[in-house]
Amino acid sequence: MSRRSTLFNMKYILSLALLSCIVFEVSPVQSAVPSKVYHASGAAPSVNVSMADEILKYINEYRRKKKLPPMTMNTVMSAEALKHSENMAARRTSFGHNGFQHRIKRITPALNGVSGAAENVAMGSTTAKEVVSRWLKSPVHKQNIEGRYNHTGIGVAADRKGVLYFTQIFAAN
Repeated sequence: MSRRSTLFNMKYILSLALLSCIVFEVSPVQSAVPSKVYHASGAAPSVNVSMADEILKYINEYRRKKKLPPMTMNTVMSAEALKHSENMAARRTSFGHNGFQHRIKRITPALNGVSGAAENVAMGSTTAKEVVSRWLKSPVHKQNIEGRYNHTGIGVAADRKGVLYFTQIFAAN
């Protein structure tokens, strides 16, 4: 890939990220803007499920250090997060938080109500540790990770070129 096309791609990703901020309740959400796009060859669904579990492990390790209670993985939330990651990877929706309010509406009955929710998205990281590290370097993403949430759902999907898309939904009830 030429330097010129790489710069164009980064400008495109940055412009998408800047357009994708959403606020629900008092919790901000924002897209992660990768400094470069990474590829994962042959990202199988089972690998992506274990990557979601790893992301939760790193998130809860961080929360423990901050004396915050751990979050538990919720299957309904994870299904919504995975569907959003798959839609971004397939270009059925743009990279960002389109449909966030609808995802929360579908999650609410499974949690017997939601008092607050947020979402982090990212693309391009190749490991769970890397995506969590990038989120923690972003003040808005870090605020979501440190929020008063007790449930989470995480979805990871790869596009045709192997670029990974991540969605983490946070909820409190």
